[in-house]
Amino acid sequence: LQLQAFGGGLVQAGESLRLSCVASGIIFTINEMGWYRQDPGETRELVAVMTIDGSETYKDSVRGRFTISRDNAKKMVFLQMNSLEPEDTAVYYCNAKRITTMNNHRYLEVWGQGTLVTVSS
Repeated sequence: LQLQAFGGGLVQAGESLRLSCVASGIIFTINEMGWYRQDPGETRELVAVMTIDGSETYKDSVRGRFTISRDNAKKMVFLQMNSLEPEDTAVYYCNAKRITTMNNHRYLEVWGQGTLVTVSS
């Protein structure tokens, strides 16, 4: 079971980026998928998560600028980031919680590799 994230890059303030993450493996369901970010020397923080039934949670500073979405059939989660600010610069990590596989194995949490987002002023 793996998560692969992609879509990071270098943009200027005010521009947009779209992050994507795909879960691979014989997965039946993923209860929650989402994105966290981490600056060097800082703790990892929630950016946006979405449950399988569509409930969304956002970090206050990104609400209204970022939009999370999922494709449950493809086991993918996306983060559309608009009006990016230099403060959004961080390594962004894909996360999945409460995963059930086709052979009924259960995982509490899986992390993907990070993807770097750099926003220049």
